Amino acid sequence: MPTAEKYQAPSSARALTYAAYISFVPIGIATVLLGPMLPILSARWSMNDAQAGALFNAQYFASTCAVALSGALVMRWGYRFAISFGLSLMALGVALLLSGPKVVGVLCIGAYGAGLGLAVPAGNLLVAAANPERRSASLNTLNFFWSMGAVACPFMVAAAAKSQHIPFFLFVVALFALVVAIRIALMRGKVAEPTAARDKAPLLPTILSHKYPFVILAALFLLYVGVENAFGQWIASYVKSLGTLTLAVALATPFFFYSSLMVGRWVAPALLRVIDEVRLVQGGLLLACAGMAGLTFSRELPTIAASAIAAGFGLSSVYPITISLLSRNFASTKIGSLMFVLTNIGGGLLPWMVGVFSTRFGALKSGLYVPLLGCLGMYCLYLQNWTRSNPAAYDSPAQPRESH
Repeated sequence: MPTAEKYQAPSSARALTYAAYISFVPIGIATVLLGPMLPILSARWSMNDAQAGALFNAQYFASTCAVALSGALVMRWGYRFAISFGLSLMALGVALLLSGPKVVGVLCIGAYGAGLGLAVPAGNLLVAAANPERRSASLNTLNFFWSMGAVACPFMVAAAAKSQHIPFFLFVVALFALVVAIRIALMRGKVAEPTAARDKAPLLPTILSHKYPFVILAALFLLYVGVENAFGQWIASYVKSLGTLTLAVALATPFFFYSSLMVGRWVAPALLRVIDEVRLVQGGLLLACAGMAGLTFSRELPTIAASAIAAGFGLSSVYPITISLLSRNFASTKIGSLMFVLTNIGGGLLPWMVGVFSTRFGALKSGLYVPLLGCLGMYCLYLQNWTRSNPAAYDSPAQPRESH
């Protein structure tokens, strides 16, 4: 993970950290927007499940390309520039999503996907660099703010659909992102931003010296975001396909998944005081598998909600702990950037596979086995003994969270 110059400005660190926290609320909304919007877009553009799943590829292909560019922007113009530029691009794509035919919509999905690809890595790296003594606690809090946006999104989409105000909702989200972008841009000169150090270590020797943990981590980063997206962003479409609930209720069902994801990240620091981090992830992945399997047998709201909550709570600690384990095993910014690229590849690939399997076998239930198998795969990876044993080599997520 990235290193930074010695940082001696607590007030600047707080200001930058709070700015990143706020920016991750609209980022959370935009990240999961496609899921609850999918039934609406499918009807508007007359798409089957495979074609709808390909929209995730558009979002995450653009995001992957932008991730590769994000590091160069941070090195040249700083973290804040990458975040504010990404938020602005995201705002443009969200605002114009329903402004034209399908081709315009796909371009807009790619635009806000690229914005996410610029802003998300820069935001994570800024928070880590500005808080070297409490990195894991700060990253957990950052993910909590992301979850706030993700939780609110399906609820707001459902309310907007019920009142037939979807374009207005998209405009409000875009305006929110643009205001945050402008506010972050105006911070320039008022705060001391940490400088990302250039990683001069060659990539291949670093990988070869720790092949086993690299392969495990690469697989985990590839799978996690893909599993989270493949499950969370297809819930609304799956529930709608059951025909047992109204459209508004179906569009709101991802709320249960993302709210439990948020709560799980909020309580994770307390759990980590009494439970080993790897054990917590293993137990969480088993709970997530149970929730995903349960959803495929659910038809009514209580069982749908219970399954989604179990899946969200089970997955909640996996990503922050995996990032911390990356910090333990590798100090290379190049390795960190590569892992961010893999998350975007998986984030687009697995949701697309859900649509392909659904169309191939004639039922969206078949597609939901994709995230279930991915979750089982992550559990098997976490059964392996691959992490370094020196806890002093990284900032443990078991640290108590400081007050803000």
